[in-house]
Amino acid sequence: MSQTRPDTSSRALAAADAEPALTVERLRAAVEAGFPSTVADLTELVRIPSVSWAAFDPEHVARSAEAVAELVRGLDVFDVVDIRRAPIGDGGELGQPAVVARRDARNGRPTVLLYAHHDVQPPGRDEDWESTPFEPTLRGDRLYGRGAADDKAGVMAHVAAIRALVDVLGTDLDLGIALFIEGEEEFGSRSFSTFLRENRDLLEADAIVVADSNNWDVDTPALTVALRGNVTFRLTVSTLAHASHSGMFGGAVPDAMLAAIRLLGTLHDDEGAVAVTGLSSADLETPAYDEAQLRAETGLLDGVTPIGRGTILSRIWAQPSITVTGIDAPTVANASNTLIPRVAVRISARIAPGQDAAEALEALRAHVHANAPFGAHVVIDDVDTGQPFLVDTSGWAVAEAKAAMAEAWGVEPVDIGVGGSIPFIAELVEEFPEAQILVTGVEDPDSRAHSPNESLHLGVFRRAVLAEAALLARLHARAGE
Repeated sequence: MSQTRPDTSSRALAAADAEPALTVERLRAAVEAGFPSTVADLTELVRIPSVSWAAFDPEHVARSAEAVAELVRGLDVFDVVDIRRAPIGDGGELGQPAVVARRDARNGRPTVLLYAHHDVQPPGRDEDWESTPFEPTLRGDRLYGRGAADDKAGVMAHVAAIRALVDVLGTDLDLGIALFIEGEEEFGSRSFSTFLRENRDLLEADAIVVADSNNWDVDTPALTVALRGNVTFRLTVSTLAHASHSGMFGGAVPDAMLAAIRLLGTLHDDEGAVAVTGLSSADLETPAYDEAQLRAETGLLDGVTPIGRGTILSRIWAQPSITVTGIDAPTVANASNTLIPRVAVRISARIAPGQDAAEALEALRAHVHANAPFGAHVVIDDVDTGQPFLVDTSGWAVAEAKAAMAEAWGVEPVDIGVGGSIPFIAELVEEFPEAQILVTGVEDPDSRAHSPNESLHLGVFRRAVLAEAALLARLHARAGE
């Protein structure tokens, strides 16, 4: 950040507001000057193994929240900075710590809520990483480490954008800013709805920036306008009261693995498209994206063909998908010659924008019961659902965000869908129905969020910070809507 504080008089602020092109160049210089500190702060955050899953030490998440709160306090623009928790549902258990902050708007300016999350996915096996997961490592243009992209870079994008804004306009801002850095997004945001209700006055805003998504590529920004929802559950298939000898009874008695395989096979047709009646698709326009790009970005093996029908991006953004993400069954090493009495699998279904998650769950439930082979007993439990999301792109906040992205990146942004889910966005919409939602992010197709060797492209990061700073400056110059 620049060492020289600008004139923060109302005349200077008015002049900056009247010269958006000049303001952007000043912001660009501020972002550039502060970028080494931004990356250094990000590196320290990535070193904290803030995995929010129940099997991991919650003290790391608490330490991460403290580190984020200290960065936010250092901005010197908020009237309130706090670390808070909320109950999970109606039970007494508290969710993971979140950092919240607020400064109220003045003189008719709008208020913007900036969201990101400081918790991260489990690292997986160390041997799958080229460097230690929680020891940030710079290789070329990319910073590697768990959380380097998802979503501690989102946290730092907010912090660095505010730093740049203050460097140019000073701390005496008219723009209202609220901050919500969640601590359990990777563990299902279990206390999210309660947290919103308990902290509504602190978080209420005219526009909400969710910095937890992707960009088209390392040179082209994107605004996420569609997200699939999710339905996940455990499916248990049973055919026997106990295991039996496969030689003595095989061929006459169906084992649970056979029944599960036959049942799971009915979820897709011969082309690999979802074949569950009642799961719908959305009508979304998709940009050009060919099979070669799909292969390059996913590591699809030679000879393995894509599945589904329609444009590739419509299959990812606008159509349902069903994946078996886990299975409980004897391992190959421990396999004995027995008919397995019971098999459990984890089903993860993504549902198209526009479909209700509860409706999708019932469609899946009906399909499973109707297609259980050999009269196998099936049980669905451990259910989790999240609503899809479709942005109204006609709002003023979308226009301001796209203009800011174009200024920062030098190219027009692309509207994209994302095959993944951010279920809490639907809860934001429910709690703040008048707020405009902007889903942005710092990732690119090679970031590998949730996977080994997760990384952040520093060029993308720098431009994302500038785009958000430019958006804040535009909102500061805007009369309240």
